[in-house]
Amino acid sequence: MAQNRLKKSILAAVAGVLVASAAQAGGLERSGYNIDLLFDPSDYAAEATATYVNPQRDLKNVTDINPANGIGSNGLGGGSTSVRDTEGYWAPRVGVKAGLGDSIDCMADYSQPWGAHANPGRNWMGANDNIETKVESDNYAATCSYKWDMGPGFVRLIGGAFYQEVGGFKERLVAPDFAVPGNGIGRLDLEGTGWGWRTGVAYEIPEYAMRASLVYNSAVDLDDLSGSIDLRQLGLTKYEVSGSASMPDSLELKVQSGIAPGWLAFGSVKWTDWSQLQVLNFCPATVTLATPCTSLDLLYRDGWTVTGGIGHKFNDQWSGAVSLAWDRGTSTGIGTQTDTWTLGTAVSYTPTQNIELRLAGVVGIMTSGESGPTTYQGQVYGDEVTYDFDNDFVGAISTSLKVRF
Repeated sequence: MAQNRLKKSILAAVAGVLVASAAQAGGLERSGYNIDLLFDPSDYAAEATATYVNPQRDLKNVTDINPANGIGSNGLGGGSTSVRDTEGYWAPRVGVKAGLGDSIDCMADYSQPWGAHANPGRNWMGANDNIETKVESDNYAATCSYKWDMGPGFVRLIGGAFYQEVGGFKERLVAPDFAVPGNGIGRLDLEGTGWGWRTGVAYEIPEYAMRASLVYNSAVDLDDLSGSIDLRQLGLTKYEVSGSASMPDSLELKVQSGIAPGWLAFGSVKWTDWSQLQVLNFCPATVTLATPCTSLDLLYRDGWTVTGGIGHKFNDQWSGAVSLAWDRGTSTGIGTQTDTWTLGTAVSYTPTQNIELRLAGVVGIMTSGESGPTTYQGQVYGDEVTYDFDNDFVGAISTSLKVRF
């Protein structure tokens, strides 16, 4: 029993550091998908996790390159040429797991896998490009597995489904306030829902804390994505628009194994299909000068995340883990999604067989880059503003509680 407790303690520390590391991935990813609770050996378990991420991306040398809608924050060249672009955010997760006999395990969970919040404000030279953009999501999932003995361990087949609600808004300066009745700010609001599914396979040898899993999560088609464009601050109107988008599918390989008494090695490779988010157009039923279309220009490429680390038990109650992760940036000329390197640490405390407490932290570097006009399928995007940015800091902290019964 003591040995089982040691293994669970190490695995808890590993899970903590992976959750904190995953919170700063590319595209619109916040916490992504996580079904590790499904593998808990207890008959019943419940887990709650809260992760706070603080990316500190600063934009510099900002230049408004489109005089057609005025220059800068006031249309006359006003506004700062440097600004903090990002906002900190929370990524919660809650899940419950139940063992149904010797072969079937099921879990249900709530998470917020996707999100973004860029908030440079009104008083910068790029206000014509963005004042504030925010994306939020809610994900409700159910996942089950069926396992059977094979060799020294057992094979597990995994399947599940999830329902997502995605919404957000973007505000930008459409015209200088001296040229229109209002403040010149236009706003796009959107929301949509969709279903997805997952499938996978795993092989486990509990005696050695060994597990290898490969899980595919499908895309979520938001075919009913709709909302409104508000141009009343330009003396025009507010009208309904609609469009479509898909949240990306992903494939993740995870491997872990005991390598010596009290030591565990782990690693993962994940691919995410962010390249399906290029130019998202939203139009009214009838397009006019007073009710034009608009678009969200992302031009993402696929994301890759590679993680590796070591876990160690200190005694019957305490264990720790450390990891290094690389996430390939998804930007291709527009935006600030460059490569990110993170170093994570975690500690786990298991006072009894039924309780686990975890605390994890991550520090990292978001690498430097620049944003400006980019050609996609013969058309130029990102032609409102140019800027560059240095290597910037990102930090995260995660805490969780797991109860087994």
